[in-house]
Amino acid sequence: MPAIVGLCARSGARRGEFRYGARMDNMDLQVLRQVQQWIAADQGVVLGTITRTWGSAPRPVGSIVAVRSDGLIAGSVSGGCIEDDLVAKIREGALRLKLPELIRYGVGAEAAQRFGLPCGGTLELMLEPVGPHSAIEPLLERLSRGERVLRTLDLATGAVSLAEPQAHSRDGADRLVLTESQLMTHHGPQWRLLIIGAGQLSQYLAQMALALDYQVQVCDPRDDYPWTLIAAPLTREMPDDVVQQLKPDGHTAIVALTHDPKLDDLALMEALRSQAFYVGAIGSRVNQAKRRARLKEHFDLTDAQLDRLHGPVGLHIGARTPPEIALAILAHMTAERYGVQVSSSAGANSGEAGCVL
Repeated sequence: MPAIVGLCARSGARRGEFRYGARMDNMDLQVLRQVQQWIAADQGVVLGTITRTWGSAPRPVGSIVAVRSDGLIAGSVSGGCIEDDLVAKIREGALRLKLPELIRYGVGAEAAQRFGLPCGGTLELMLEPVGPHSAIEPLLERLSRGERVLRTLDLATGAVSLAEPQAHSRDGADRLVLTESQLMTHHGPQWRLLIIGAGQLSQYLAQMALALDYQVQVCDPRDDYPWTLIAAPLTREMPDDVVQQLKPDGHTAIVALTHDPKLDDLALMEALRSQAFYVGAIGSRVNQAKRRARLKEHFDLTDAQLDRLHGPVGLHIGARTPPEIALAILAHMTAERYGVQVSSSAGANSGEAGCVL
């Protein structure tokens, strides 16, 4: 990697308030755990959070990187060039911060090229010295319990407060907010997935969804389907009751996988009336047509509500095995989250890959 010069342009006064979509992925959770280990070993640490980008960027807003006082690094906010510059600054003693500081990388095409950003791109990074006031340990404790946490950094003092975020909303549940006095970031599960059915496919779907930071719950009232995935709790209540208790919002997905109309339909009749961003059900096109007819006749669902049902569920990628079908489902959920228009199933003469029942 070539030497880096013209390192960064420090930001001016922060004016107004910025809100950007952001989420904490597993990589960032690992960074926080590493930071806590460094603090326990009495090491100095600087934590950096991406607060804003212009143009495309390797990591999303909200991503974090940590640099130890000796230059050891955890996490990533770019393709490596910015991390190298931070390490160099730490070793040179140029980042002996006492309070949070906002810096920008890649201002102008020449600097952007040096830092591995697109031509003209810019990345804004909030750096904060980490200590007991940073509340890393209590944050990790709450995250280990599956809680969602709002972390607020006071830019004048460096003090951190933790709180429970407001209820989910499709537009703002996982937004990073930067004002002249505070940086607010959301941590923990930002998206929820309810799986109806505790079969083998559900096991794969739950495991993959957990890796994508979904908060997963499984519902199956049938006692002959055991469940061993502790991170995705199982309830034996009836599906319609579970959906009502969940109060699905714009950050909730519901997928019915039992192949039992008595169970799947109960969940779907409630899910399709909710604000859930994704509702899907396994089964062939023939069975999907029968399901639509049942839901319309017996549960009075409208055509508009029924049109929200993704069935056969998942993207048509030729999936045949349970893990492949789980991958197809999560790929389609991801596309729906980001508003990407994709084909959700096979052609009219084809059944669902891996499922002809």
